[in-house]
Amino acid sequence: MSEIVFRKASLADISQMQALVMPEVESGVILMRNDDELATNIRSYILAVQDEKIVAFNALHVHTPKLAEIRSLIVKEELRGQGVGKKLVELANEEGASLGLKEILVLTYQQSFFKALGFVEISKESIPEHKIWADCIKCKHFPVCNEVSLIKYL
Repeated sequence: MSEIVFRKASLADISQMQALVMPEVESGVILMRNDDELATNIRSYILAVQDEKIVAFNALHVHTPKLAEIRSLIVKEELRGQGVGKKLVELANEEGASLGLKEILVLTYQQSFFKALGFVEISKESIPEHKIWADCIKCKHFPVCNEVSLIKYL
């Protein structure tokens, strides 16, 4: 196995990204994003690439001048627990700080992972309303959400 390289996504990466994330989308862990949504937000994605294959990614989606969200964190199953997801979150945090953001939100089933990276649990009621209507309504679990909301203050 060769080294993992982290880079921003390009439009040519969309099909590989979709293939990697599909099992988690089908299980309801990650929200489905069609190719057009990925293309519209392609500049938000950070990839982990090994041997020219995408093995992990996430997105930093800006909501307001103060708040962004880490979305769609996925790591290829055989690489989980090896620091790839941690590095992606750290890169998203660095990008958020460089943009001048104050807070990064995450909705997740993996709260212990994010707590270990400095995120703290918050109530879902404190999440901006436009987030709920723009994204959560697309979820197959809506309105009964089992995800935990956490935030990191930069």
